[in-house]
Amino acid sequence: MSDQHVRIFDTTLRDGEQSPGISLDVAEKLEIAEQLARLGVDIIEAGFPIASHGDFEAVEAIAKAVRGPVIAGLSRTGFKDIDRAWEAVQHAEKPRLHVFIATSPIHMKKKLRMTEDQVKAEAAAGVARAAGYTADVEFSPEDGSRSDVDFMCEVLQLAVDNGATTLNIPDTVGYGVPEEFGRLIAHIIETVKGDYVVSTHCHNDLGLAVANSLAGVAAGARQVECAINGLGERAGNAALEEIVMAIKTRSDFFGMVETHVRTEELARTSRLVSRLTGYPVQYNKAVVGRNAFAHEAGIHQHGVLEDRETYEIIDASTVGQEAAQIVLGKHSGRHAFADTLTKMGLHLQGDSLNEAFTRFKELADRKVEITEADLEALVAEELGAGAVHRYSILSLDVHGGTLSTPSATVVLADGSDRVEATAEGNGMIDAAIGAIATATGVTGTLLDFKVSSVTKGGDALGDVVVQLDADGAKVSGRGLATDVVEASARAYLNAVNKLVRLRDRGPRERAVGP
Repeated sequence: MSDQHVRIFDTTLRDGEQSPGISLDVAEKLEIAEQLARLGVDIIEAGFPIASHGDFEAVEAIAKAVRGPVIAGLSRTGFKDIDRAWEAVQHAEKPRLHVFIATSPIHMKKKLRMTEDQVKAEAAAGVARAAGYTADVEFSPEDGSRSDVDFMCEVLQLAVDNGATTLNIPDTVGYGVPEEFGRLIAHIIETVKGDYVVSTHCHNDLGLAVANSLAGVAAGARQVECAINGLGERAGNAALEEIVMAIKTRSDFFGMVETHVRTEELARTSRLVSRLTGYPVQYNKAVVGRNAFAHEAGIHQHGVLEDRETYEIIDASTVGQEAAQIVLGKHSGRHAFADTLTKMGLHLQGDSLNEAFTRFKELADRKVEITEADLEALVAEELGAGAVHRYSILSLDVHGGTLSTPSATVVLADGSDRVEATAEGNGMIDAAIGAIATATGVTGTLLDFKVSSVTKGGDALGDVVVQLDADGAKVSGRGLATDVVEASARAYLNAVNKLVRLRDRGPRERAVGP
């Protein structure tokens, strides 16, 4: 066959829904099917109509409403199954019947309890029955990768002779490996005579579903059965988004073959399927995962800021994602930190930038991800502190509870010296403030105290603002930390540093003159 179009057969609504815990109603299935049509898949396997009345209704509704893709219904070889499947898909603009029977020794013996001759007769009769309804008939020898190859080819030839136009080779239990599976596809194309398209249906039990599918494509398969987000029985199916982008990105390897998928819809489709099925997409999932185009390591961040292609082989916009997402965390470098601030319109230089970066690294050790809101508060804290700090916190240890008096011990850096002090208070915040006052020798009246959450979640940053009156001078201080006691201590010390700077300047002389 010279056809270079790789047909994408989406089985999210059939095999994908068979994932444990997923049960979609008719409206949800229809919503997914409509999005799959927008995505541009060639075939939608809408369900297994004989399985339940609900499945029949969903397949029928999709067949009536969705235009563009072929709408397929799955069926065993029994006439009752085939008739029911046709009843559901007959309304489709382009209907398909997908008929299957197992051909592996273990399935024939343990599940079907049928001989090879009985299986061949069932396959021939079932396909002929389906071909009586439609010219678009697909046949699958279930557990094909564990079947005797010569016997399976006999069954496949019977299927083609009785009207099958697509031969799908399932690696039903994920047993295949790429080189072996590719050879199997090539052997079938060489052995089975007739006009048909060879398809793959690979499961992921060994994590090889996508690799096996692509080996099939390289060997001549021109249809790939797959599912959004890799949903499916047990470990799932080949992931549609990975198949499509591998073919697109590695055209140098796969040659002229292409899919007709509108790749910019991939991320949106992934999110929809995840939301309706309740199956989350793992963060590091290829193509559509949250981290697929995110960079936290400083070296990587520096690279993508210079040129996206240093660490991204896919243009994120082609799959509906955002390129070069810089995630600020404990692995991030100064370059990414400064670049992110600049893009936010925040400009720090020199000592202020150094101090802000130091605080950022301290916070990142305790907070998984630093958001823009966190950065805004961090910069506000730094700008409010001024460029020079006499005192900085080296350590803070607080104790408190209903059975003991709250106490705090603080160790401050004062230039090259260390100052330590301990104090008790009405609460842990009061004790921490008292310890700082003792260590610095700066006491005053606390005029105002405000606490707010910068972001949501258990690791949210607390933003504390204090106003202090000492020696007739009123100053405010701001502190930021994931712990409100520490944030309060930092805010108080920030105000103390301002008071110290005011004292060091001495009294201002009044200007004399006209």
